[in-house]
Amino acid sequence: MAENAAAAAPSPLKIIAGADSFGAELKDALVSHLRSLNIDVEDLGTSDYYSIGAEVGRGVSSSDSSDTTTRGLVACGTGVGVAIFANKNPGVFAATCLTPADALNARSINNCNVLAVSGMSTSKESAVEILDTWLKTPFKAPCPASGFKPWEENLSCFLDKSMIEMPLIGKNDKLDNDSSTSTCSICCLVKNRELNPVEMIPGGSMKIVRESPTSAIVRFKAGSVEPAHHHTFGHDLVVLEGKKSVWNLTKGERFDLTVGDYLFTPAGDVHRVKYYEETEFFIKWDGRWDMFFDEDLETAKKAVEKETA
Repeated sequence: MAENAAAAAPSPLKIIAGADSFGAELKDALVSHLRSLNIDVEDLGTSDYYSIGAEVGRGVSSSDSSDTTTRGLVACGTGVGVAIFANKNPGVFAATCLTPADALNARSINNCNVLAVSGMSTSKESAVEILDTWLKTPFKAPCPASGFKPWEENLSCFLDKSMIEMPLIGKNDKLDNDSSTSTCSICCLVKNRELNPVEMIPGGSMKIVRESPTSAIVRFKAGSVEPAHHHTFGHDLVVLEGKKSVWNLTKGERFDLTVGDYLFTPAGDVHRVKYYEETEFFIKWDGRWDMFFDEDLETAKKAVEKETA
């Protein structure tokens, strides 16, 4: 079967591959199989399913070589998450295939150019069979959905039309604001989300994005101050917009942060924050949200004024 797959695969063919930790072993086996067929493979390695799915999809989407066909191979625990994020890229048609029949349908009907497989439910032997089927099946080939017969003329025309119309979906959507044009996955999380006021800190607002591990988009107005406080959890943050300073009073350190800067604050460390501009950031922590103040707002403002004089 491998010889047939190699013969039917476009020549030359390049596969961009990647996986998360749950799909890494299966991905490695499939990459070895592809290389045994003398197919060019760019292995992006292992990362979070949403990152690696998007990265492989981006590579397939941006491929513009006229003499090489570029497809993608992604794997995670279920094969679903990587496909979702690969499909965020224009011109990518990723499909999760758990059987050779799935691969046959996906290539025939959807011209699937990114194969997603499940590291938890698919054996290496089955995955190789799925991959070989995906490699050798051309668009509009007879498949289970067509009863293994050639597509009727009206359906064949529909499939041809879909290849023209599908890549246009979303291209002409009206952009509501500047953040909607961002290619940053984190920035896109806040699009069209209403942030709720943080009652304990004037000028602050927050929107929980995910409950466990918890993450949120937080925004503070220019001039806002967070009084010295601590949490029972450590937290990571990335600044998306604006400028702020964080004083870690426990360690006697100051961090001046602007767009793209990252900071981790350990559990229990007392810290004070000043926002110089309207500032927005992404924050992630483990456990339930808590916040224990170590000073009042007026004391914090005086301390910040002294530090920034």
